[in-house]
Amino acid sequence: MAEQPATRIDAHFIAAGKYHDIDYPRLEILKLLAEHPQIRTTVAADYSGLERLDQCRFLITYTCDLMPTREQAAQLREWLAKGGKWMALHGTNSILVFTENGLVDAPDDRPDVMEMLGTQFVAHPPIDKFPVEVVNKDHELTKGIEDFEVVDELYLSKTTAPIDTLMQTTFEGEATGFTHSQWDKTTVPIVYTRDIGEGRIVYNALGHCRGHYDLPGMVDFYPHKEMCAWNYDVYYDLLRRTIAWAMRDGN
Repeated sequence: MAEQPATRIDAHFIAAGKYHDIDYPRLEILKLLAEHPQIRTTVAADYSGLERLDQCRFLITYTCDLMPTREQAAQLREWLAKGGKWMALHGTNSILVFTENGLVDAPDDRPDVMEMLGTQFVAHPPIDKFPVEVVNKDHELTKGIEDFEVVDELYLSKTTAPIDTLMQTTFEGEATGFTHSQWDKTTVPIVYTRDIGEGRIVYNALGHCRGHYDLPGMVDFYPHKEMCAWNYDVYYDLLRRTIAWAMRDGN
C-alpha cells in the first residue's frame, strides 16, 4: 500500500463568471487537485465566505467579470500578506462593460483589486495562434519548458503594480470590438508572480473556454466550442506545477 501524506492541505476554489464555460475548467482543475489526496477543496461561485481562507493554504480563481466587494478585497489582501497563495487564472482580472455603441470597455472601477493582482484586462484580439516566450527559464514553474505556440484568447492587459514575468508574448494589431482596439507593439505578460507581504499570486492568463451554451441572452447556441489552451499538454503542466507550488510551505 502506498504511503499516504501525513498532513492535510486545504484549498478554496472560486469558479464563476460570464461568457465562459466555467463548468469545464472547474472540473479539470478539481481533477488536478484530486491527484493529491491530502488536498481538501471547497468550491464557491463568488467571493463570499472568505473566512474559509483562514484554514486554507491557497486560493484558486477561474472567473470572468466577477469582482470581490471592497471588504472582500481587503480580506484577500490581508490573507495574502500573512502568507496566502493565490493561483489566479484567465479572466480573474477582468471587468467588462458594454457601451451604448456595442463595444466592450474595461473600466478602472476597482484599482484596489487590480493593484493587488498586478494587471488589469483591457481587451483581446480574435482567438488565434500566438507564441509564448519563457523569459525566466530557472523558475520552478517554467524550468524545462521551451517556448511554445498556443491557440487562445490573448488577454491584453495593463500592468498595475510590480510583477515578475515568467512567460510573455508580444502583440500589435486590432482588438476587434473593444474600446481600446488599436494596439502598437506591446509586451504582454502570460504567466507572472506578484508578491503581497508574505504571500504570492501566480497569474496565468491562458485558458479561455467557451461551450455552446455560455452566452445566454446574446446567442442561444454558440456554434464553435473554444477549448484553447485546454487542448495543450503544456497548459496542464503549468497548472500542475502551480498546484505543487501552492501546496508547499513558503514562497
